[in-house]
Amino acid sequence: MITRRHLLLGAAAASLSGCKIFDNATGDSALHNLFASAEDLTIASQRALGRDALARTYPESDIRQGQRPNGSTDPSSADFLDLAAQNFTDYRLEIKGMVQSPQSLSLADLRALPSQSQITRHDCVEGWSCIAKWTGTPLAAVLTAAKPLKTARYCVFDCYDAIEKSLSGEVFYYESIDLIDAFHPQTLLAYAMNDAALPTANGAPLRLRVERHLGYKHAKYLKSITLTDSLASYGAGKGSYWADRGYEWYAGI
Repeated sequence: MITRRHLLLGAAAASLSGCKIFDNATGDSALHNLFASAEDLTIASQRALGRDALARTYPESDIRQGQRPNGSTDPSSADFLDLAAQNFTDYRLEIKGMVQSPQSLSLADLRALPSQSQITRHDCVEGWSCIAKWTGTPLAAVLTAAKPLKTARYCVFDCYDAIEKSLSGEVFYYESIDLIDAFHPQTLLAYAMNDAALPTANGAPLRLRVERHLGYKHAKYLKSITLTDSLASYGAGKGSYWADRGYEWYAGI
């Protein structure tokens, strides 16, 4: 049966396949405005289903292959290499910005918090999908401990993977979601996949799982989470590495 999720994914794959169609679709271009309107419709449709409407989950028998990596698979930044060399024993996830109680959490700290596992399907904008089991700490638990200010609206995820180099130096991946999706019951800070430690290619030591969104929203190699009331001061001000380059910011499915 063709579902709304299939239709949205198919439209996204057709429009974004090859990661090139948006290269010139910025500003007031007709193509950019068309997809911006579609994004507004996607947000409205998802929110109409309810803030806590769940992505489909699957039985373990549907895990038939390893999780195919997306995006960066082998970060080369000095900070990441130093952490990896120590098996991430010195890793800390910083929770900062518009919070009353900033946090600095080791992997042991995160594992000591409430955990959950979910078997979900990862839908890549390139058109492929893969089912895997993810285990981690609900982002809601981490944010609750940090006590967001009432004026906070977004979580910005800074990452250790330098996705490109510019004349001014390395350009690091970043992503963001709003607090509605941050507190969604399936939004995880995942440290394990298929009952094993998260592999480097899949985002070790910690990655985001935000299950009602396309794969590029699931930021890997997490360094910090900043709560803010505006995305204007991050990257090019669109809210994520790919949104700065013309892709949808919300990318819901």
